[in-house]
Amino acid sequence: MRLSLRNLIVIGAILGLIVVFSTDQVLPASNAYQAQMRLWLAARAAGITAYLILTFIIAMGLILSHPVNRSTWKLSKRLFPWHENLFVFLLAFLAAHIVSIILDPYAGVGIAGSFIPGLSSFRSVPVALGTLALYGLLITGLTARYTKWLPAGWWLKLHRLSIVVWALTWAHGILSGADTGGIAVMYVSTGLLILGAAAYRYWVSKQHRPTFATSLPAERGAPGGSMNEPAAAGATASATEGGLA
Repeated sequence: MRLSLRNLIVIGAILGLIVVFSTDQVLPASNAYQAQMRLWLAARAAGITAYLILTFIIAMGLILSHPVNRSTWKLSKRLFPWHENLFVFLLAFLAAHIVSIILDPYAGVGIAGSFIPGLSSFRSVPVALGTLALYGLLITGLTARYTKWLPAGWWLKLHRLSIVVWALTWAHGILSGADTGGIAVMYVSTGLLILGAAAYRYWVSKQHRPTFATSLPAERGAPGGSMNEPAAAGATASATEGGLA
């Protein structure tokens, strides 16, 4: 399943509306401080949304790669399209986050600080963690989407770093946000969710529970198979053999 151009346009429109309303740009700013805060609000809102989408993607990946998913849960057919296509939404909100923080003259990050770890004048280490997470996300996401570019099995080795990318993003959000105290519950709850899911998957794997060859209920070539593209089918098959552990 791939997103069409029309769906991508819809995603962009939704993103634009969210940014406009979250930054209170429906009406003209009533004072200079309000106008100054709008870019920061856009960056923060887009960043938090991207973090939540990434958390959802990682959680679904842990389910898809779980050793008993095919034999017991049988959720792959429902979850895989979301796991694959939400990556586009993640990139959209991530782009809005980066552009907003670059355009904010008071943020102290700039272009260099956004793309080169350590060059941000504002909380350089936390921002650097976000930059590393960005590059890790692009590597793990794009190699999973275009597996034919890599030797067999290589994309899976890279994809297992997704949990590290999430951890870097989690730390970036906590350490770089000026309002972290107000949303600490979100970071704690999502952190416990991913940590618990990853630990449970690892524990079950170590108990030598039954494994399976593919995360899709219907393998490529079998009746009812839903994967139309060889690359996507191969990627999905490998996803459950190793997953994100």
